[in-house]
Amino acid sequence: MAEKNPGTDTPAPESAPASTGVHAVVVPDKPALEGLEEKLTARWSAERTYAFDAETTREQVYSIDTPPPTASGSLHVGHVFSYTQTDVLARYQRMRGKNVFYPMGWDDNGLPTERRVQNYYGVRCDPTKPYVEGYRPPEKPAKNQRDWDVISRRNFIELCEQLAVQDEKVFEDLFTRLGLSVDWDMTYRTIDDVSRAVSQRAFLRDIASEDAYMAEAPTMWDVTFRTAVAQAELEDREVPGAYHRFPFFTADGEKVFIETTRPELLPSCAALVAHPDDERYQMLFGTTVRSPLFDIEVEVKAHELAKPDKGSGIAMVCTFGDLTDVTWWRELQLPTRTLIGRDGRFAAQAPEWITATAARELYLEKIAGKTVFSAKENVVAALTDADLLDGEPKKITHAVNFFEKGDKPLEVVTSRQWYIRNGGRDADRRAELIGRGRELNWHPEHMRHRYENWVDGLNGDWLVSRQRFFGVPIPVWYPLDGEGEPDYENPILPADDALPVDPAAEPAPGYDEAQRDVPGGFTGDPDVLDTWATSSLTPQIVGRWSRDDAFFESVFPFDLRPQGHDIIRTWLFSTAVRAHSLNDAAPWKNTALSGWILDPDRKKMSKSKGNVVVPTDILDQFGSDAVRYWAASARLGADTAYEVAQMKIGRRLAIKLLNASKFVLNLGATADSVIGAGQEAAAVTNSLDAALLARLATTIEQATAAFEAYDYARALNVTEQFFWQFTDDYVELVKDRAYGGHGEAEQASVVTTLATTLDALLRLLAPFQPFATEEVWSWWRAGSVHLAAWPSADTLAGMAGTADAEVLAVVAEALSGVRKAKSEAKVKQRTEVRSATVTAPAEALERLRGGLADLKAAGNIAELDLVEGVPSDDQQLAVSDVQLAPAED
Repeated sequence: MAEKNPGTDTPAPESAPASTGVHAVVVPDKPALEGLEEKLTARWSAERTYAFDAETTREQVYSIDTPPPTASGSLHVGHVFSYTQTDVLARYQRMRGKNVFYPMGWDDNGLPTERRVQNYYGVRCDPTKPYVEGYRPPEKPAKNQRDWDVISRRNFIELCEQLAVQDEKVFEDLFTRLGLSVDWDMTYRTIDDVSRAVSQRAFLRDIASEDAYMAEAPTMWDVTFRTAVAQAELEDREVPGAYHRFPFFTADGEKVFIETTRPELLPSCAALVAHPDDERYQMLFGTTVRSPLFDIEVEVKAHELAKPDKGSGIAMVCTFGDLTDVTWWRELQLPTRTLIGRDGRFAAQAPEWITATAARELYLEKIAGKTVFSAKENVVAALTDADLLDGEPKKITHAVNFFEKGDKPLEVVTSRQWYIRNGGRDADRRAELIGRGRELNWHPEHMRHRYENWVDGLNGDWLVSRQRFFGVPIPVWYPLDGEGEPDYENPILPADDALPVDPAAEPAPGYDEAQRDVPGGFTGDPDVLDTWATSSLTPQIVGRWSRDDAFFESVFPFDLRPQGHDIIRTWLFSTAVRAHSLNDAAPWKNTALSGWILDPDRKKMSKSKGNVVVPTDILDQFGSDAVRYWAASARLGADTAYEVAQMKIGRRLAIKLLNASKFVLNLGATADSVIGAGQEAAAVTNSLDAALLARLATTIEQATAAFEAYDYARALNVTEQFFWQFTDDYVELVKDRAYGGHGEAEQASVVTTLATTLDALLRLLAPFQPFATEEVWSWWRAGSVHLAAWPSADTLAGMAGTADAEVLAVVAEALSGVRKAKSEAKVKQRTEVRSATVTAPAEALERLRGGLADLKAAGNIAELDLVEGVPSDDQQLAVSDVQLAPAED
């Protein structure tokens, strides 16, 4: 893998060789797809065909903020699908004359890498352990995790980086084989020194501008991974539960029943809340009630979020059971009564707000130190024993928040965390970010509404600190007072030229290591930044922001961000947040959203469902051009079924291209035969030839318009339709004339038409099938087709204006009718037709006369009568009275 990084001082690449020029035509006897990928990949690498020229201006550049795949994940067919779609767009822009900035990154930062390293090497990280120089993990990991090596954070990070490089090589090999036209000298990693420095620098600038801040607040917490979770990482899952109904008591002993799925949070109760218009509870607003079992006095409050039709209509607010509790706590200014800790267990000591002796004993005996599950069982048992549970629990299925990578429901704990402002608590900022979204061109357009709905639904700022080991360290230290308590209001920040830093392993500026964690000394922030906090900076990382201003200005804002539609709320939005605060701009001009890959049953492919296809298998079976054809046949944003049939069609197209090209070039066609290159349009004297070129001009115009609208699938469709008409109809009609059967002038006309069409088709198909098109190009042209100009209809404009493009369709339909008659008679297609009649309207007959000689030669027709009339079916002409010569022995 190339180790150069766009953030370093890598010299600008030399320009790739030009694609113009002519050389002797050399056509292989038996063209084949086999072997092309290896041969051409090596050639492109050696000739630096896709190298980006850093000596450029912004107007010349088309820059792509390429998605960095999670290198620690396994390869799947979805990678082939979405990255092919991006590559098709990149290749088109390159052929349009753009200096394409198309780097590749590896997202090796975060939890997936950390978990993979633990399992791969059999190690666990303990930040308190000292660093061991030259540490080597066990050759065979211990089966029992308790026997794994416990190593320092720095040693652990070294192993993460070591394994990530191995994983990234597998990805690079796949993408190279697939024909991605990235500049492999422009790779980056989201955890190397450059990315860490950029991420920390951006975070420090956000602190300076008050776009980043620290706060102690309720936080969604995963008890398995022991880390805070941001709103964008939440996933609702339907799980079984039960409503438990029990009473609170008014001052005069009246019962106020609540229904809850979380009876274990009863000792954390801070209020009861009902809707202000609910007449059942209006007389209780402003009064207090006492909780069962724990005898805690709480006030009854009114709030619009309470649902009169849910349960008993009045809710027990605990700090904290869910995000609604957090809203009530904040807006009603309720007391904080947090009992569940970061380990998912209840506090070991009875809280101060439980004052009754019996209640404190109950807490210590039944709840203290217990998991949520055990505490719930014990509280329900205590309510039952006290005859407080009203009826049997009502079983339900309800949506519960999970961390997208977790397997246990999230808890809400109070903790000190870092946040970045994203509009979740600021209407003005939210409106600004919606405005940034409207600056973008969305492909497809309707995806913009997903973005806006997400921004409108935010309920808090972006929590960016994570309690993990592998990641970008938060670059902050805190001074300790005389009691050893951190002074969070006056953090110690590093100098810019010291970045990247690791506060857990390096002393704060102005201190030495001996002063760590002692009164009067310092402590380092132990957390790392959320992986999205670094991935959100891919434009800045790869664009050399803050390191090379001229380079950054030549690529930013980027022209394109391609990605999956499922991460609009995470990657796309977070990137918009950072570009807004750091650059006061939208990060790109266009965003292209890929759909999901579905299995034949229309279900999303995923490893958990066991329905994932390994991409190397289909590449081995069908070849890259065929697989790319399948991927490019799907529109942006469309969820697409995995279809082997489409790959077979794509392979057939590539093979047909090789064989049709061999036919054309063996007739003597050269680059000089192409109109606009070495030949004049006047060389085309036959109306059938002119009709084909008129149709070609229309195809070029349609494909170009489609590409400009980012509708590459339509560009492929119109090109493919023309290609099959060219090979199945036109080539079959003109063979006799192409071989000189009608004289030199007619032969010259057809050769010019064939060469011009082949030249354009190779360019039109190059983004989709780079290997087959490059192979054919090399038979008769110098340089690379991928550096050739995109075809233009301008050189055919005059001809397109005078030629009748429908001549080809009419003549081809007549030939089809003759062939059908031969098939029905069960004779060979070369059998002579002594006579036949074509019936058609006058206009169609006139068109037919334009290709009559070719029709008679292709159909081996001696006599053909043209009769004006209307066919009985829906066809524009009818072939009848076909008289065949006697069948050959």
